[in-house]
Amino acid sequence: MMALEGIRVLEFGRVPPAELPGMMLGELGADVIKIDAPAQIDPIATGTREAVYSYTNRNKRSIALNLKEPEAQALVSRLAEDADVLIEGFRPGVAKRLGFDYAALSAINPRIVYCSLSGFGQTGPYRDRPAHDLNFLALSGALGLMGQPDAIPDIPLNMVADYGGAAMHGAMSIMTALFVRERTGRGQYLDIAYLDSTVSLLAATPNLRGIFATRHSPAAGEGVFSGTYPYYSVYRTRDRRMLTVACSEPTLWQNFCDAIARPDLYCFARSPEHYRRGANSEERAARSIVAAIIAERDLGEWDRHFEGLNVCVAPVNSVEEMNRTEF
Repeated sequence: MMALEGIRVLEFGRVPPAELPGMMLGELGADVIKIDAPAQIDPIATGTREAVYSYTNRNKRSIALNLKEPEAQALVSRLAEDADVLIEGFRPGVAKRLGFDYAALSAINPRIVYCSLSGFGQTGPYRDRPAHDLNFLALSGALGLMGQPDAIPDIPLNMVADYGGAAMHGAMSIMTALFVRERTGRGQYLDIAYLDSTVSLLAATPNLRGIFATRHSPAAGEGVFSGTYPYYSVYRTRDRRMLTVACSEPTLWQNFCDAIARPDLYCFARSPEHYRRGANSEERAARSIVAAIIAERDLGEWDRHFEGLNVCVAPVNSVEEMNRTEF
């Protein structure tokens, strides 16, 4: 028996990060019913553009409803009577206008776990602002720590605020609420904000830990994972490919130095002060030495050379290479 077999989930909203919790619950055995808008109202709902959104919709059944119609709203209420979970990714206030906010549905089903995912939460001065992953990264302070000083920040894939942040926090909160319901018999309302969850992830990084311990405010290019230190960086190989080196533990860095026949670089291992600053001139010079060594061989040669030497190195794969590699 799968963990969530017998659990019924209703899902609203065509925002892929808000669809990921439902997909994850479906993979655990829940019966997920996705409620879409009809094609004449939402052209994305059918046709070739649907493929753009299908990656978060596996393990789901679907139904198309015009939620502005009273008959559709009545059907939602009937479906909610025996639903265990409802997930919606509308802007704050939309579900209430459509007649299926938490207050309305919990009155007919006190056991329902109701999860809202929105940019800034259901209350507060930013609640009605539109935003996407890049905006949340910017507002949270995370984007300002990416890349090097005096440079435009590197833009990551929308894996942080969207999926690692709100979607994962949403799925975890739903599972926790279902567990609590087993003890209390009652559901609850979950208010998940993309910005809040991004700040939560950022607070777990070494950069932010330092601000609590020393009051030092981090900046781009600082910290052990900034890419400025030789033991944690990306290097170009002779064939213009890239090799990642992540030997942040001193013992692993020593293994790496032995592997490239440069034990004289032991002294550039990670130290506690690296959490509070970027690389100095000597450390940057050491990184240049490593870069020159890595540039002497092709990526495949280095991959074979480091095998079995207990060092944290890996090639920068394309998606196609990842797909055909047996890990």
